Amino acid sequence: MLSEHFETIEILGTNFAIAILFVLIGLAIQDVLNKGDVPKFGRWFVWIVLFLGCAGFIAKGIIQVIWEAGL
Repeated sequence: MLSEHFETIEILGTNFAIAILFVLIGLAIQDVLNKGDVPKFGRWFVWIVLFLGCAGFIAKGIIQVIWEAGL
């Protein structure tokens, strides 16, 4: 049974690992922003860039699922 679903398990594991990596990057950025006296505009800019990176990753996953389904 495991060998039949190996590819699916691998894809899910990779996606979860990347999601955890994004969370850790966010925590590290928050720590750096809190310790360095960053102005409010700079904080907004950093968080927008991080959000767009996450949104791009999610969009890539959705596009890949639609492309492989042939819709």
